[in-house]
Amino acid sequence: MAVQDIAYVELYTKNKVAAVDYFVSAMGFTRIADSVEVDRSSVLLRQGDVQLVITSGQGIGKFLDEFGDGVADIAMTCDDVAATREAAVKAGARPVGFAEDRPAVSAFGGVRHSLLPSTGTAEHRLPPGRRWVATPSEPVGPAARIRLLDHIAVCLEGGSLAECADFYQNAFAFSRYSSEYVALGGQAMDSIVVRSASGRVTFTLVAPDPTKNPGQLDAFLERNGGAGVQHLAFLVDDIIPAVHEFRERGVEFLSTPGTYYDLLLERFPEMWDQITELLAAQVLADRDEWGHLLQLFSRSPYERNTLFFELIQRQGSRGFGSANIRALYEAVERDRLTAR
Repeated sequence: MAVQDIAYVELYTKNKVAAVDYFVSAMGFTRIADSVEVDRSSVLLRQGDVQLVITSGQGIGKFLDEFGDGVADIAMTCDDVAATREAAVKAGARPVGFAEDRPAVSAFGGVRHSLLPSTGTAEHRLPPGRRWVATPSEPVGPAARIRLLDHIAVCLEGGSLAECADFYQNAFAFSRYSSEYVALGGQAMDSIVVRSASGRVTFTLVAPDPTKNPGQLDAFLERNGGAGVQHLAFLVDDIIPAVHEFRERGVEFLSTPGTYYDLLLERFPEMWDQITELLAAQVLADRDEWGHLLQLFSRSPYERNTLFFELIQRQGSRGFGSANIRALYEAVERDRLTAR
């Protein structure tokens, strides 16, 4: 019943044209195929090993009314679909898909997991259950920057973190990789990272501490109508040119104060030759026992200001250190306070 990989992530949106344009024009995805059904239409996008399905239409109106634009499905491949679905239901999930080619179970909030068989190859497959029509070849754009989906961050209601981590362990044979508690002023958040046995699927579960003052995670939950995917983290090989390129194409990133880089030099003197480049790109840095981690977070391009994106480069780093998680929290909090 072990999960092997993420087949695709499906985003529901009110404006499919704008959403597709953002990923294609600003982030360098390629349009692969289109599907038109009775009550919805979808576009399949691809870059590196990442597949995104962008869907709009009357059939998803209830989701959009409740949660706004955001991730509705994280489709996962597994070694035994029937056994995985049974284990998920036993762990507390609801069956939400009954078609043989696309069984699915509930996850958190309005998000589901479609369960697909592993093919044993690295080849991309079209998401099943739809009539896909290949998109005519388009002119070759800039070189692809995104290699794979590094992790998915999930924002949960306060007090539900451990229960959700247990669910992924019991339903999909994930293991708890790490945990971290971050306090900032009168606010605080808790987090648990869970990862599949294959190592190719990682969820960072975050939740506000209900005993502290309401903060950015509480605000996300209110705007999102409950638990949901907070951000998708895309792995890149060289983040600095990727950030400059994406920014020029229209991606808005969270700002970083100059004092951050003064402190960064004190923390990591061995990175002195990179500090100027990091400052110019506004990229954050962290490290763990295996190496360094470079990252930057976008602003949400959606009306409710919920789902956003991360670019991440791993220079040996394998995990999620304290400074890494705090950097995200502080960056979002600065942006939230500035926007008031």
